[in-house]
Amino acid sequence: MTDNTPLIVDREDVLSIFQFGLELDGVVEGYFTECSGIESYHEVIEQQAVRDGHSFVMKLPGILKDGDITLKRGITSNMQIWEWRAQAEQGDMKVARKHCSIVMFNRHFEQIARWVFVNAWPAKVSGPDFSSSGNEFGVEEMTITHEGFFRIQ
Repeated sequence: MTDNTPLIVDREDVLSIFQFGLELDGVVEGYFTECSGIESYHEVIEQQAVRDGHSFVMKLPGILKDGDITLKRGITSNMQIWEWRAQAEQGDMKVARKHCSIVMFNRHFEQIARWVFVNAWPAKVSGPDFSSSGNEFGVEEMTITHEGFFRIQ
């Protein structure tokens, strides 16, 4: 006799990415369609070693590093990222360094993930490339550097 009860599998579907928000001082200052560089890694130190008469390379953890965050969006009238970059350009790093968050939203603009970055500041912003012969949207890009991060959701 076979049991026709459906098999229930405990699983979690992957999150569907729709948009990212950059949050400064608790306020979302811009929405972005691309985000890259959320990474933490060690430099690898290779050291030659000998064990039982055999030479091999031992790999050891070196300096811990975090990637720079790159955000892209279609150009808007929002000037916040340019104003934040101006603080760094003017050397006012006490004001420019902020704890910020990258917040991932689903299609209903519900928060589904959050990464918090410590002492972050905009290392680069760039405006769109212009061409009157195309029909592409202008894209702004921002690179944020920081001193560490963690995911809280």
